[in-house]
Amino acid sequence: MIVEMRTYTLQPGTTATFEERFAQALPIRAKVSPLAAFWHSEVGPLNQVIHVWPYENLEERTRLRAEATKLAGWPPNVREFVVEQKSQVFIPAPFSPKLEPRQLGGIYEIRMYTLAPGAIPAQIERWAGAISERVKRSPLAFAGHSELGDLNIWCHIWAYKDAAERFAVRAQAVKDGVWPPKGGQPGQTLIQQNMLVVPASFSPLH
Repeated sequence: MIVEMRTYTLQPGTTATFEERFAQALPIRAKVSPLAAFWHSEVGPLNQVIHVWPYENLEERTRLRAEATKLAGWPPNVREFVVEQKSQVFIPAPFSPKLEPRQLGGIYEIRMYTLAPGAIPAQIERWAGAISERVKRSPLAFAGHSELGDLNIWCHIWAYKDAAERFAVRAQAVKDGVWPPKGGQPGQTLIQQNMLVVPASFSPLH
């Protein structure tokens, strides 16, 4: 399984119209393969939408995307709003939940860590030993590492009821010694970025 995360930066004030047109065209695209999630940014980089597509492998992604371009009505008529497009392909960690339609929270936090080259396997091992206690406090939506696009990226996505719950859960997890995972060599995490995003009304993952 691989997961493609497509991030589009939009012109200010166009997010609502983009989502409306995307929603209208989505049933056409869904005949080829399902959308996993669709969010727009609320805190962090603004005027961004993120849509997430799962595939069995890169070969299937190439084939299905080629099929989708032949569909009448896809892609949606949104190019006039797009300032920048970015695509990243991730491989889920062994403990990552399946990206399937379900209700998890009102907001999601997407965290992207740039790790030192070669640090991904140790990161997965450390997380595997600690994740069972952390997910008792708030749901993990996805965790995995980049395969195409920016390299050495560790992506993890968490669901919360709202921003207040996020702050409370994270503070309590640190206080209880549950999170972050113990161990790891100093200097392995080079850059940390995060954003809070809100699911669109049509997002299968809510």
